[in-house]
Amino acid sequence: MSTLDAVMSGAIAMAAALLGVFFLRFWRQTRDSFFLYFVACFWLEAASRMAVVGLRYDTEDAPLVYGVRLLSYGLIIVAIWQKNRPPPRG
Repeated sequence: MSTLDAVMSGAIAMAAALLGVFFLRFWRQTRDSFFLYFVACFWLEAASRMAVVGLRYDTEDAPLVYGVRLLSYGLIIVAIWQKNRPPPRG
């Protein structure tokens, strides 16, 4: 991994971590689990980017990195699905 790639991964990790903090603020105000899913998603993305640099992967298609990102994006799908469910009857 080149120095430029490492710097860009660090910048993306920082942005993802900050987005997690941004959504955490909204979760604290509303207690809506939708925002909590986004917090987890962005913090997983930040951890994934830091792992790529820290473990010195040459490419980002390593199974561990890809699996963490797949989980992260899966959390977005679950959040959207739960938000659009009809309310329980009763």
